[in-house]
Amino acid sequence: MQVQDCYASFIFDRAETIASLGVEVAEYTHVKTGAKHYHIAADNEENVFLVAFRTVPMDSTGVAHILEHTALCGSENYPVRDPFFMMTRRSLNTFMNAFTSSDWTAYPFASQNTKDFNNLLDVYLDAAFFSRLDPLDFAQEGHRMEFAEAGDKTSPLVYKGVVLNEMKGAMSSPISTLWQTLSKYLFPTTTYHYNSGGDPESITDLSYDELLEFYRTHYHPSNAVFMTFGNMSVSDLQQRFEERALNKFDKLDVEIGVEEEKPYHAPVCIEEAYALDQDDISAKTHHVLGWLMGHSTNLEEQLKAHLLSRVLLDNSASPLRHALETTDLGTAPSPMCGLEDSNRQMSFMCGIEGSEADCASQFEALVLETLEKVAEEGVPQEMLEAQLHQLELIQREISGDGHPYGLNLILAAMPSAIHRGDAIALLNLDPVLESLHEQIKEPDFVQRLVKEWLLDNTHRVRLTLRPDADLAKRRDQVEADNLEAVRQQLSDTEAQALIDQAAALEERQMQEDDESILPKVTINDVPDEMSIPEATGKDPKLPLTQYEQGTNGLVYQQIIMDLPALSDDEQRLLPLYSHLLTEMGCGDRNYMENQQYQAQVTGSVHAYSSIRGAIDSEQDVKGYFTLAGKALVSKQEEMTALLHETLHHARFDEKARIREIVAQQRTRKEQSITGHGHSLAIMAALAQMSPAARLAHDTRGLEGIRATKQLDDRLNDEAELQSLSDQLCALHEKIKTAPRQFLVVAEAEQQDQLAKSLADTWAGSTSASTDSGFELESVRGQVKQLWTTSTQVNFCAKAYETVTVEHEDSAALTVLGDFLRNGYLHRAIREQGGAYGSGAGQDSADAAFRFFSYRDPRLSETLDDFDKSVAWLLEEEHDPQKLEEAILGVVSSIDRPGSPAGEAKQAFHSELFGRTPEQRKRFRTRILKVTIDDLKRVAKTYLDPAKASLAVVTSEAAAKEMVGDFEIIAI
Repeated sequence: MQVQDCYASFIFDRAETIASLGVEVAEYTHVKTGAKHYHIAADNEENVFLVAFRTVPMDSTGVAHILEHTALCGSENYPVRDPFFMMTRRSLNTFMNAFTSSDWTAYPFASQNTKDFNNLLDVYLDAAFFSRLDPLDFAQEGHRMEFAEAGDKTSPLVYKGVVLNEMKGAMSSPISTLWQTLSKYLFPTTTYHYNSGGDPESITDLSYDELLEFYRTHYHPSNAVFMTFGNMSVSDLQQRFEERALNKFDKLDVEIGVEEEKPYHAPVCIEEAYALDQDDISAKTHHVLGWLMGHSTNLEEQLKAHLLSRVLLDNSASPLRHALETTDLGTAPSPMCGLEDSNRQMSFMCGIEGSEADCASQFEALVLETLEKVAEEGVPQEMLEAQLHQLELIQREISGDGHPYGLNLILAAMPSAIHRGDAIALLNLDPVLESLHEQIKEPDFVQRLVKEWLLDNTHRVRLTLRPDADLAKRRDQVEADNLEAVRQQLSDTEAQALIDQAAALEERQMQEDDESILPKVTINDVPDEMSIPEATGKDPKLPLTQYEQGTNGLVYQQIIMDLPALSDDEQRLLPLYSHLLTEMGCGDRNYMENQQYQAQVTGSVHAYSSIRGAIDSEQDVKGYFTLAGKALVSKQEEMTALLHETLHHARFDEKARIREIVAQQRTRKEQSITGHGHSLAIMAALAQMSPAARLAHDTRGLEGIRATKQLDDRLNDEAELQSLSDQLCALHEKIKTAPRQFLVVAEAEQQDQLAKSLADTWAGSTSASTDSGFELESVRGQVKQLWTTSTQVNFCAKAYETVTVEHEDSAALTVLGDFLRNGYLHRAIREQGGAYGSGAGQDSADAAFRFFSYRDPRLSETLDDFDKSVAWLLEEEHDPQKLEEAILGVVSSIDRPGSPAGEAKQAFHSELFGRTPEQRKRFRTRILKVTIDDLKRVAKTYLDPAKASLAVVTSEAAAKEMVGDFEIIAI
């Protein structure tokens, strides 16, 4: 492919080959409008598109965020109510979404199918540049006022809106409030001063006319950046850009961008409050120090800043992280520790949580004293080299197990492209990394950076964010009072207008659009086969399984042990043990020395347990414990030795370290609730469905959060801490003597040497046991629970007993989830109910079907809607096209590619639990044959509301208003 070949309306600017990534990146400019196009040419079938606009709001009304939602609600060529969600059902996409960042809004998608890619491209271009922006869509997605009782002018007014509820959920998180508050003071004059997602108290100030004006100025090709990845023709892409959108625009005279922030001449100290609906608010204060730094578009400055951040904060051997972990001023380092490089100007932050408000000055002194010590003494040279090694490994690794790999590269280049910097340079780090290898040899390299960028930098903010148990109530009361004042002043005409708007919106939400105007793929476009990596080598003597994958010079190695027989206490201890195994000392090294050694040798070393039901019985569980690492090929022997040493010589005698980590885990888990409330509610609803589900709830779910809090409280007793240390040692003895096997994923030419290195290292290290003996007590029952926490929104889940993956009904149940979401739940719960999201799906591992909602303003109504969706399925006649859409969604999910290493690891671990390639392909074939009669049959068979399990994460006040026999549990 010649990236220089471009369409006539574009000019070729430059291109550069990036050998370390195996790609060629080219930059183009649209002659007429000045729009930029960056194409990353790669030998990859998963093609990616993204168009981004510089969006720089100067208030917290959430205009950019609401526009992102509303722009996807219908356009000039596709005048249907919901083309974005409709296309998720008419596509084989591997990714579809839209993002609002602090200074840009982006619309990305990915697909492996050329027809599908072009379909999505046409819809995305039309949505971005020719959106209809219907006022009713603004009311649905943004905000509106309605009477609490439809049609009753005497009932209270309430605010509704998807983004409003999304941001109420987001800002229920103390960390989100912490970040927005720090940004407000770090950036007193630029767009980052404001909440780009929208402050719930300001969102309702945004008018529809202001939304239109923002769209006209910001969503213009002159303000746009196009970015693509894959094996497509650049000329064909640009021709489509031109014909579908760009030819209809002239150059915009206004240049939108972020101005330089005005520097502080002296540090500032701020104290504010956040809402925490708890009686005991002691030890809940956050302290953070933030510095404004140089430009993110300066690649050398950015990499130096990343290197400095990693040296100071990467692990427990890093001087600043060590100070924050070991201080008695708080329970844990703040999640807001590190470098933020996506804004035009970078910022560096560090902090603690679990503190008290009067510790602010002591916290600041601790940080500055630590930095002054580094500025005077520096750090060991091996620490600098280790962290530079980490940056190199991050640059080289082919990701793709979350977002598509191509999208990850695009997003890495995005900040520089948005701020009119060198986006290509931001992908090609090798020249700067080579320069840094020389610069770190200078004796005062780190000392100079710490002094110049931190100690002598007067643009510094100290923020104290303390809890306020009454703040949420006061805010709610102010909102209620304001709405009541508005209601009292409404004329009959104005009141009727609100009633009419609500009726019109409901009518619009219920209308049946002509979906035939949207492009689509069909089942005929589905590939015949799914791609699953196959093992290329097995050595029963070790035993070793090898996969040859294109890993770009990285080696992935795992030791997989059968879980032994474990007591109930040991089962619940597994997640903590897994975390501690690589966080503690090892052999002669204490935990700090071990952390530093790990950074020198590997990209990461971590451990985890996996427990899952059999393909034909959820009660028959298997369990494995995995110790995993990754490294550059040049470090593979050291990594192999490190994994061997970790398994045989890990120590659990550093009790102060154990105490620190438990306190940190408590804080992290408590903070995870509002961000992952739907997942936690689902785990709670499934807790009595299978042995693995119960253990997941007890260890990783809401019960696990409660258990961690109780453990943290008990460890104040030295005897309890010693007991925990002893239990960890005993568990480790069981794990390390269990039957084991090995997995290696690397490129073909490395495999022989890797196998030899592995055999040499593990010679004579045989496992003492031959039988795993692991088992869990059977369970199959119902729950009905309300879990209470500090939240403005709800997370609902309802679950039913079903079947495992080998059962003939599992395929229909899997398709049923997408069918109910597409046909009923999305409209009822998201559009009409105002929740940020909802869905349904089959969990064959636990033999259960579950419904859920996310950041939901409603509670009992949503639980009712779950039941109504089943009634809708059974009572209505359904279009076969809707079935095809649900099947396409499931197949798209099954076929979604991951990273080369990730796909190999998934294939191996799936096979451990009986999910062989043959079984997975067989299940996919069954999906393609599901009928509407199958959906009705399985719904009638399994989804009986009387047999449902229910779990909800909500506020204490909302829980008290629920009618029914619920167990109420405070998290």
